[in-house]
Amino acid sequence: MDDSIGYLLARSRTMLMKSSDDLLSEFGITHTQGAILLMLSTGKYSTAADLSRETYTDGASMKRMIDRLSARGLILREPCPQDRRLVKLGLTADGAELAKKIPLVFCAVLNQHFAGFSAEEIGFLKSLLRRVIANNSQHQPIKIR
Repeated sequence: MDDSIGYLLARSRTMLMKSSDDLLSEFGITHTQGAILLMLSTGKYSTAADLSRETYTDGASMKRMIDRLSARGLILREPCPQDRRLVKLGLTADGAELAKKIPLVFCAVLNQHFAGFSAEEIGFLKSLLRRVIANNSQHQPIKIR
């Protein structure tokens, strides 16, 4: 198992998230909550469904995270004027200020975990991960032989 690509990817992700959690605890948020704030700050995502799709998180879990961030005064919920069934999400002033700090935390974590890697090695790893993502985006059914 220690040599499994799945194990190595999952273990690496867990370690990165744990390190982010440790640093973000100063702000009272988790890595996942920080990622939500950062995603909302880009303007590319505006609903819980958008966030759920992008993070592969079920709707109930996403709702709980949004509830926590809203209760902390970091996220606003506003009914969509064009479709009252939709609730648009946005950042409060405090949420926007916190979102500005999150990239620094994420970069510090990555710098620590990738210490000793050359720029070429990091570029190669990124290209491999992009290929994994591209393979998934083709939505081919997985067949077990």
